[in-house]
Amino acid sequence: MTRSFLQPDDVRDLVAEQFGTGRRLTALDRLTGGSKKGVYRLRLDDGTTVILYVWTIDENYWPPSPVVPDDPFTDASGVELFALNHSALAAAGVRIPRLLLLDRDSRYLDADVALVEDVGAVKLEALMEDDPAAAAAPLSALGDALRRMHTTFGPEYGKLVAVARGEASRTRRAEDVIVDRALGHLDAVANRDARLGEAYDRIAGHVHRLRSAVTSRERYGLVHGELGPDHVLVTPAGEPVVIDFEGLTYFDVEWEHAWLQMRFGDAYPALRPVDLDPHRLELYRYAQVLSLIEGPLRIADTDFPDRQWMLDLAEWNIAKALAVA
Repeated sequence: MTRSFLQPDDVRDLVAEQFGTGRRLTALDRLTGGSKKGVYRLRLDDGTTVILYVWTIDENYWPPSPVVPDDPFTDASGVELFALNHSALAAAGVRIPRLLLLDRDSRYLDADVALVEDVGAVKLEALMEDDPAAAAAPLSALGDALRRMHTTFGPEYGKLVAVARGEASRTRRAEDVIVDRALGHLDAVANRDARLGEAYDRIAGHVHRLRSAVTSRERYGLVHGELGPDHVLVTPAGEPVVIDFEGLTYFDVEWEHAWLQMRFGDAYPALRPVDLDPHRLELYRYAQVLSLIEGPLRIADTDFPDRQWMLDLAEWNIAKALAVA
C-alpha cells in the first residue's frame, strides 16, 4: 500500500491552539521503530520539543493476527487503550510521559492523537550497551516500578478496558489461553517453514508437556506485555520512563518476566523480580518463542521497512523452538 505520513502543515493548527500563535513549528521528525502507531517529535522555535502519537491505518504495519478467544495480547493498539493504561500506570507509581493532550474527536487531524512530554531520546537499551555503570540506577528504579506494577492486582485477566467494561474472560485459565495462542502461532507457520512442519508434533507435544506441569492459580498483576530496554527511555535526571504501553494487561506476571529475561539478558537480575512460578514461566517462555516466529514472519509479508530484521528474528527463534522440542 502507499502510505501517507504527517507533514508540517498538518499539525500547525494543533501547535497554534496548544502552544499559542506566538510559537512556531520549526521541524516535524517522524521517529523510527514504531509499527502500530506513528511517533513524531515536534520542534518549536523556542527550543521546546513534544511527542505526538498518531493512530491511523497508514501508521499500522501489522496485518490481522491469528485469533484466540480471550487472548488479551491481540490487537493492543489505539487511543482508548493508551488513555486508560496511562492512568493505570500513573496510579501504580510508574514514570511515564506526561500527557498534554488527548484527541479522539479529530479536532486537528483525521486520526486519534495524543500529545505527550518529550523525555528525550536516550533508550535504556543503548545505555546498557554503551555505559553499563550509568544504566545501573535506571535499571534499579525500573525494577522498583515493575514490582509496583506486578503487585497491582486485577479481578480477572484481560486488557484493562475489557476489565473496566466487565467484558474480561471468566471461563478459562490464563495458561490455557497461552497454550491455544502458542499452537495457533505454530499452525500459522508450519506450512511456511519445512523444519517447523516436520517438527510440528514434537513442538505441540512440548507445549502440552509444559502446560501439564502448571498448577491452578488466579492472581493477575499489571504487565506491560512486551517490555524491553528499547521501551524504556532515560531522562537527563536518570529516571526510567516506560513507553509503548497500549498492551498493558492484567495477567500472570510470569508472562512479563519470560519476556524480561529474554530482552534484558545478563542485566535481568538487576530488576530484582517478584517471586515466580518456574513451571508457568517455562511455558510462557516457550510460547513467546513461537510468537516471535509467527509475528515477524507475518509483518515481513507487508511493506514494513526493516523486513530483513524481522526475518532474522524469526530465524533466531526457529532455532530456539527446534532446539527444545
